[in-house]
Amino acid sequence: MHSANAIPVISATVEIEVAFHDVDQMHVVWHGHYVKYLEIARCALFRRFGYDYPDMTASGYLWPVVDCQLKYIKPVFYGDVLQVQATLVEYENRLKVAYQISHLHTGEKLTKASTTQVALEATTLELQFVSPPVLLEKIDLLCQQIKASGDPNTEEPNIEKPGNKS
Repeated sequence: MHSANAIPVISATVEIEVAFHDVDQMHVVWHGHYVKYLEIARCALFRRFGYDYPDMTASGYLWPVVDCQLKYIKPVFYGDVLQVQATLVEYENRLKVAYQISHLHTGEKLTKASTTQVALEATTLELQFVSPPVLLEKIDLLCQQIKASGDPNTEEPNIEKPGNKS
C-alpha cells in the first residue's frame, strides 16, 4: 500500500551497442568506458525532469561528479547491446544516481554503479550545502505529473527528499 506522499521512482534507461573503439585487444570493454555509459544514462535521467547540463548552467549552478563507484560483475564484449538504467536515489543535498548495466537480450546484470554530484554556484564555485530550489521544483513537478498519471509502477524508492529523513 502506498501513502499519498509516496515518491515515484525517477529513472531512465538507454540502450548502447558496444562499439569497436570501446574494447581492448581481447574485445572486452575497457573499464574506463563504463563511465561514459553512465553519463549517457544520467543525461537521459536529468532530461526526464528538465535539468540536463545546459539547464544546470543556465540556472547558475555547476554539478561536478565528486564520487563514482563501479562494481564490474561480468565482462562486456564488442557488439553486446546494453541496457543502462539510471535511477535518482538522493537529491536533497546532492544528486546521487544508482545504475545498473544489463545485457539487453539476456537481462543478465553486468555492472552496478553510483555517482554523486554536488552543486556549485557557477560564478563563485561556492559549494551549496543543499540542492538549489530550481532542482527541487523540477523534481517535485515531475513527481506530481507521475502521480497524476495514475502510474501503477509508482513505488517508494530509497530517495532522500527534503524534510523526509529515512
